[in-house]
Amino acid sequence: MCDPHTGRRCTWAGQDRLMQAYHDEEWGVPERDSRSLWEKLMLDGFQAGLAWITVLRKRDAFRAAFADFMPERVAQFGEADILRLLDNPGIIRSRAKIEATIGGARLYCDMATRGEDFAAFCWSFTNGKVLRGDGQLRPAKTDLSEQISKALKQRGFKFVGPTIVYAWMQATGIVNDHDEACFRRDQV
Repeated sequence: MCDPHTGRRCTWAGQDRLMQAYHDEEWGVPERDSRSLWEKLMLDGFQAGLAWITVLRKRDAFRAAFADFMPERVAQFGEADILRLLDNPGIIRSRAKIEATIGGARLYCDMATRGEDFAAFCWSFTNGKVLRGDGQLRPAKTDLSEQISKALKQRGFKFVGPTIVYAWMQATGIVNDHDEACFRRDQV
């Protein structure tokens, strides 16, 4: 889906067709759905210490293993599920990250039970507005990602450091960080 006029996309998409499709169709598109925001945050947690392409290539297996990232179902996972997941070669088999995802589902459900919408919480940091990067520099973290990271950690979420949170903010369109010359910059 490369722009026929410029043919330019963000340089990080490279030549990998899966990365290019992710860039062209998903990355930076404002996500307002609570479940989808949570799924993407959990997947970004699995990315910690790895390249995003590793997670992207395993995303379908992650979805199958984690009940399509339905928080209500994942929150019910117990030790038998953890062992099943640790034995699943289709996903990243890190006990700490698996337990963080299950714990994150429980926290998500707790927020919902208390009447707190996860999407509203996520977007509250920008008053519901998309932030726009300068199109030239893409920082690893920002003051805002540090603030959101701190708020998530205070609630009990794991694998939500400021660098992971900033990558998630970019992926979910909370910040539009497409390159200045990228055809998607003005589309999202």
